[in-house]
Amino acid sequence: MTDPINPAVPCQRCGACCAYSANWPRFSIESEEALAHIPQHLVNDRESGMRCIRDRCLALLGTVGGATACAIYPWRPEVCRCCAPGDDECSLARRKFGLPPF
Repeated sequence: MTDPINPAVPCQRCGACCAYSANWPRFSIESEEALAHIPQHLVNDRESGMRCIRDRCLALLGTVGGATACAIYPWRPEVCRCCAPGDDECSLARRKFGLPPF
């Protein structure tokens, strides 16, 4: 399932947190049922988190700093749900891409 890109949503004008670190999109408290909704090709080989190319999560659609969306938004890992526009993690990721703070 893919959410359409809507640049009016702050995170969909950014996406930096989804491309900040290959260690970021990890699994922690997700249920087996929730994890079953994530396509296997998007799960890393250790089955500990999302598969990434370099630091970018494969579920991230679009261009960081332009328009982005998550291909598995309803089933994204808890760590992704906790990141909020303008929090410390968001600010750190935005700095990596030279984006101004929210």
